[in-house]
Amino acid sequence: MLVEEVSYVIGVDYGTDSVRSVLVNAHNGEEVSSSVYYYPRWQRGQYCNASENQFRQHPLDYIEGLEHTVKACISQAGGAVAAAVKGISVDTTGSTPVAVNRAGTPLALLPDFRENPNAMFFLWKDHTSVKEAAEINEHATRFDINYLKYVGGIYSSEWFWAKLLHVLRTDEQVRESCYSWVEHCDWITFLLTGGNDVKQMKRSVTAAGHKALWAEEFGGLPPEQFFASLDPLLAGFRDKLFTDAHTSDKPAGQLSQEWADRLGLSTDVVVGIGAFDAHMGAVGGQIEPYYLSKVMGTSTCDMLVAPVEEVEDTLVSGICGQVPGSVIPGMMGLEAGQSAFGDTYAWFKDLLLWPVKNLLSQSQAIAPEVADTLLKELSDKVVPELSKQAEQLPLTEEGEFAIDWFNGRRTPDANQELKGAILGLGLGSDAPRIFRALAEATCFGAKSIVDRFNEQGVPVKGLIGMGGVARKSPFIMQMMADVMGMPIKIHRSEQTCAIGAAMFAATAAGLYPRVEDAMHAMGQGFDAEYFPDMARNQIYAKRYSQYHAHGALIEQETTSEKPLPTDVQEQVVRQNPS
Repeated sequence: MLVEEVSYVIGVDYGTDSVRSVLVNAHNGEEVSSSVYYYPRWQRGQYCNASENQFRQHPLDYIEGLEHTVKACISQAGGAVAAAVKGISVDTTGSTPVAVNRAGTPLALLPDFRENPNAMFFLWKDHTSVKEAAEINEHATRFDINYLKYVGGIYSSEWFWAKLLHVLRTDEQVRESCYSWVEHCDWITFLLTGGNDVKQMKRSVTAAGHKALWAEEFGGLPPEQFFASLDPLLAGFRDKLFTDAHTSDKPAGQLSQEWADRLGLSTDVVVGIGAFDAHMGAVGGQIEPYYLSKVMGTSTCDMLVAPVEEVEDTLVSGICGQVPGSVIPGMMGLEAGQSAFGDTYAWFKDLLLWPVKNLLSQSQAIAPEVADTLLKELSDKVVPELSKQAEQLPLTEEGEFAIDWFNGRRTPDANQELKGAILGLGLGSDAPRIFRALAEATCFGAKSIVDRFNEQGVPVKGLIGMGGVARKSPFIMQMMADVMGMPIKIHRSEQTCAIGAAMFAATAAGLYPRVEDAMHAMGQGFDAEYFPDMARNQIYAKRYSQYHAHGALIEQETTSEKPLPTDVQEQVVRQNPS
């Protein structure tokens, strides 16, 4: 360990709804201070249209949040701490790209584009490019080299190229002004280091490998012919992007004078290469080889690492990619996940609160300020109370049932056109029973991911839970253990993504030689573990088979030309003899 005196690092975690920064003691991982900033434009629903799966975020939300949270952390800790800050690293959601000009400035920061959603960041869950993703998948079959083999064999509308092609096709003004296409995690580090030439931007191997089809085997990105023959609008775009990609233990540069002044820090502060939240979160959560690290928030991102030499000849189909160094340098990083996890519970909560939210404001009996207070109180209590009541319901093979594809399916086998479902409803189906079915469906979706890894030669030896759902919902975590038939241990930190970013900042700044050393010294450990009830596991196993049968029916309805496998047809008949 190289840390001999008290040094501090800052981890910045850009989530879907907010950005959080933490100031951390690099010697022992102590969280000295933290601050969170909710994106105001996002909170107002600007630039989004959920009915069209359009979710955009303005770069000003990111910039304002960065300055606010870092300055708040320094202020809380005392101004003298600023001189001892050695590094800062950033994680973001992904794939969340944006169109930029030659200088690397997002177009939305220019006067002509400031209110144009197509000039803003396309959030990971923006699925407006489903058609383009399907075209990429079909197009890839025409080549002798499988350019999709390191991203699970299926390209997703959540990812880099599909979103780029969509915006080039749909917005002529953006198309004419877009010089390059940049991930959020790469742009923030570029911003902090004062970059002014996008060709000099250091791109994250995490983003490049998992979302942009970059691989050393291809010499970087797939060849020009692959993109130009997909659509002439992509001709020449490859050369405007990047050839090299970098692991997050390396520095992107040092804090620019402008940002040093804005944040009250020194230009000696090292800025690390950025990465996606789940990948840095897995490090913050002290990932172990062959343990599936589940960051459970609005969606889930599931990370697994293994020695490269043990898995380099194994390709797991239908996941979000496997990339050397994307989580821990020197290890293979494999990613999977679910497009909706906490979002499913939030949707159901909003559904239940609709009458309260829309009718309470019209009440003549309650003052507006009282109505607002009541709405907030009810909103905070709905999911905990549903969990409490659902936990008391008997577990049987029958009853309400759900499929968790409310935001499409991320893995296994990405298909963002799929829809969620609730089945087996009757007049006795109340809110706790439906909530229980939704929770069960998200656990079944998680088990499908574990099964895919196991079936294709990468064994899952244990589970690590992180994020808001993991820490706040014992009911769902116990159900997860029961469904999986294996324990799940919950990381102590409530901010594993930001802590992971801090660990990478400490490594990039030279305080530790390897990120594993930073993880060992700065890790906070685990404070809960859920063990499976094997009697319940047997019942869940029978319901899990129904999950696959019902899911196959929904997929068949969505993709009518695709016949059901014979074994699934037989199972559907057994489950539905009529």
